Amino acid sequence: MLAKRIIPCLDVDDGRVKKGINFVHLTDVGDPVEIAAQYQKQDADELVFLDITETNQKRKTMIDMVEQVSQQVFMPLTIGGGVSSVDDIKQLLKAGADKVAINSAAVSDPDLITAGAEKFGNQCIVVAIDVKYDPETDKYFVYTHGGHQKTDLEAISWAKTVVEKGAGELLVTSMDADGTKKGFNIDLYQKLDQAVDVPIIASGGAGDLADFSEVFLKAKVDGALAASVFHYGELTIKDVKKHLKQKVVTVR
Repeated sequence: MLAKRIIPCLDVDDGRVKKGINFVHLTDVGDPVEIAAQYQKQDADELVFLDITETNQKRKTMIDMVEQVSQQVFMPLTIGGGVSSVDDIKQLLKAGADKVAINSAAVSDPDLITAGAEKFGNQCIVVAIDVKYDPETDKYFVYTHGGHQKTDLEAISWAKTVVEKGAGELLVTSMDADGTKKGFNIDLYQKLDQAVDVPIIASGGAGDLADFSEVFLKAKVDGALAASVFHYGELTIKDVKKHLKQKVVTVR
């Protein structure tokens, strides 16, 4: 069995790490390079950086940050937010990213997934999917533009589509669970696990140690991503991995 990955996520707004609840109410939690170095010491398996400003004028700030972080840490880095072209992917990989996450642009131009995968390899292309449950239809729908715009795309079908287009990994965030610390959306990840055969990273809702073992044991995801509990020192990655070993979940 492949080792499960514990992945801190850093939302970056104009060069600073921010955190919110349900994608709003952002507060500043620190410098991304310093925080990345701390996670290196904690033995994080990977780091995900998401540029939540998604504006072209801030692109250079993000490139500079990736270059600085990649010089400080030696774990895989996934960078996303505002990626809208093959050239954007190229710039981020050149700056030191190992993988690039595409979200809104994949919805507006699914062929970008294929173009990126053909040029740089499937393993470099992560499609990030922000998902919200609709009780009226009992379905999950995809949201874009930092979770602000609902689409007509049903999330499970969209996941199948992006894998067919060449995505090598999915980073799926439950907007309903994001920042709530009430646990991962197990139902969502169970449905995704049955639908696609690429690695799935679960995001949104981590609050305590049991949340991590639950999502790995019940949903069979490949990685669990969290922000608040790590940023504010409520849990350490060492704590999480110790707990997972006790629950017979394979970790590095």
